[in-house]
Amino acid sequence: MSLLPRLPTLAPGTAPESAIRDQFGRVKRKLRISLTDRCNFRCPYCMPEQPEFMERADRLSRAELARVLRLFVVGLGVNRLRLTGGEPLLRRDLESIIADTQALKAEGLERVSLTTNAALLARRAPALKAAGIDDLNISLDALTPATFAKLSGGRDVKPVLAGIAAAHAAGIPLKLNAVIIRGINEDEILPLAHYAVRENLPLRFIEFMPLDGRGEWSRDRVVPQADILAQLSREFAVKALPRGNDPAAYYQLDAGNTQQIGIIATVTNPFCASCDRLRITADGSLYPCLFSPRGTSLRDPMRAGADDAALAALIRGTVWNKDAGYIAHPGYVERPIAMNSLGG
Repeated sequence: MSLLPRLPTLAPGTAPESAIRDQFGRVKRKLRISLTDRCNFRCPYCMPEQPEFMERADRLSRAELARVLRLFVVGLGVNRLRLTGGEPLLRRDLESIIADTQALKAEGLERVSLTTNAALLARRAPALKAAGIDDLNISLDALTPATFAKLSGGRDVKPVLAGIAAAHAAGIPLKLNAVIIRGINEDEILPLAHYAVRENLPLRFIEFMPLDGRGEWSRDRVVPQADILAQLSREFAVKALPRGNDPAAYYQLDAGNTQQIGIIATVTNPFCASCDRLRITADGSLYPCLFSPRGTSLRDPMRAGADDAALAALIRGTVWNKDAGYIAHPGYVERPIAMNSLGG
């Protein structure tokens, strides 16, 4: 018996023949690709205490990235790219990588996005805009300096807030993400919501997932969607909005504007049945799911001379065998890489 709810049959014309599907009929439209496993933060839900970073030669080069991204967009029907890390702003050629993707917008690519901690964003926001970035996801787990430091490895929140302001000034749309961990920052939920309302910024709260780099996850440290909504309801009128294909469930806050708050409830309300995402590590391994215990290297066959047809067949086979997702892995996932390598 399938672990997933039965999915609706795809209507004719909704997906091209080139589209990638898994064994459950889910079509993959979005690709997250990590540019580096290095980061200037040490967030406990992401980075091991003593990380061992890959050598630069092991990362996909700019030319290899361009080839892989073109294959996914032109050959396999992906229409949204998200550049992640580690911290992608540590790649000196980031603007060039973004610029390389712009030609794909004539081939079906709709958006190129970037996930960042924003600490280095203030000085680079104009260049990112000029290169063609479409939007940003910015991690902001707390506003209180001491709590922010605890969740970032001792870093200061001020550069992050400056980066947010710089992105806004450069005209780059953005949304904020906050991972909530019981005993650390659940008291930041309302301050973050008020900040988002004041700045008119979309905000998504994320349940602490069993993928942390230190193996410290436990179910009792998860602040569930229901508890987040209960806190928000203390000071806002909260109205549920229709659920789309986004990983977040969205809610309207009665705050004198059209402010929306999202909650990504992977642990208490998995959205696996509608997942349309794939991930590639900085060294070129394809992970069909955040909870996949292992990946398939695209870098090694590419460097051994594989042509695009062989790579596409390898990708299709890997994606077809994607499992049910979190609902098949409801506990801590053991695997050889941490989130700083896989990307969010």
